[in-house]
Amino acid sequence: MPVREIDFALLSLQDALDLAILIEEEARERYEEFAHQMRLHRTHEAAQFFRFMAKNEEKHRAELWARRHEMFPGATARVTREMLFDVEAPDYDEVRAFMTARQALQAALRAEQKAHAFFVAALPAVRDPRVRTLFEELRDEEVHHQQMVRSHLATAAPDPELGDELFVDEPVEQ
Repeated sequence: MPVREIDFALLSLQDALDLAILIEEEARERYEEFAHQMRLHRTHEAAQFFRFMAKNEEKHRAELWARRHEMFPGATARVTREMLFDVEAPDYDEVRAFMTARQALQAALRAEQKAHAFFVAALPAVRDPRVRTLFEELRDEEVHHQQMVRSHLATAAPDPELGDELFVDEPVEQ
């Protein structure tokens, strides 16, 4: 379960905005981490796409933060990072050495689908109409993100015929 200790029926609009901001921060940080790993492996196309996704997540986080700050200036957040994990961030096992741009795109698409599923699953429990409107907006935003990734996938070079198993080190005797 990606969210811990959050009762969606009791979420205020401030809490929902804080949750959405934390989700975007987590995704941005994961994409930045993946971009760094790809740079280390000299997999520049995948690194470039992960940097692009990190920028998109930061842009969305900043928009949500501005909205939250305008509506609830100076209010202390009650939702913390410890209450969520992997809502929109791509899974750690998605990244590997020698990852292609197409594989990076596919990982991002799965992350956007995961985020969409999160908001769809949360909506039935939401009671506050303003939180419901925000979650519906965020759910729909994830559909737009999926469309953006799919458009990049449509123009991405096909993967080489080489499989991942060719890049696995053989066990050595110790």
